This record gives sequence, C-alpha cells and structure tokens, in this order.
Amino acid sequence: MPYLQLDVNGHYPAETKKLLAAKMSETYARMMTVDIRRISVAIRELGEGGVWRITEEGGEPEPVSLMMLDIRKGRPPELRMAVAQALCAHCVEILGLREDRLNVEFTQHTGDEMYHPTLGGYSPDWTPDEQ
Repeated sequence: MPYLQLDVNGHYPAETKKLLAAKMSETYARMMTVDIRRISVAIRELGEGGVWRITEEGGEPEPVSLMMLDIRKGRPPELRMAVAQALCAHCVEILGLREDRLNVEFTQHTGDEMYHPTLGGYSPDWTPDEQ
C-alpha cells in the first residue's frame, strides 16, 4: 500500500506504462510523504468498451477511465484533491486520456491493513506531522 489502479479502455506499450508508473509513484511519494518502495501501480487495460459512464444526463454511456487510490487513512481532503489532480495530469500527458473522462476514487486504510514483508511488516500510519 498505497495501491494505485488505473482502468482504461485502450492498450499501451509497456514502456509507456512503465513511464506512467514511475511518474505516478514519484509524484505520489513526494506529495503524500510515503516511501516510494511501498507504492504499487496497476494499469489495467480492459480493452474497448471496458469502462463506461453516462457523462450527460439523458446521454448514452461514454468510454471513460477510472483511477482507484488505496491510501493511508487520515489524509486531508485538500491533499487528496491535489494528488488526484497531479496523477490525472500524468495520465493526460502520457496516455492522452481525456481529463473530463477520468475519475478518481479513494479508499482509506490504517497502516495495519497494509503489509510489506520486505519493508518490515505493516505500513506506518500517517500523521499530520509528516507534512
């Protein structure tokens, strides 16, 4: 943990996904004050028609992308919004996703819900002092 998941309709070269994973990890680690070695990034290529949302009332479903961020509990809303905006910017820049077709959702966990055997076990809980 943190686990950053991006569901997309398209397919991308491995090097492009690797670049996006690196940028997302670096940005997330810096902004959220977390050890970059704890971050996992999944870019799930669901293929054409894999992710949909009705973007206008009365409209038809449109292809979209969704980012799910499993993060440590207690992050202030302003910080979550800032990191979401920064990660979305990477997706727009690197994958060419449309910002208006990209949503971000957060799931918050305590440190004892994130186990990393190679990093000493549970993740430390975030405290406001880390800012």
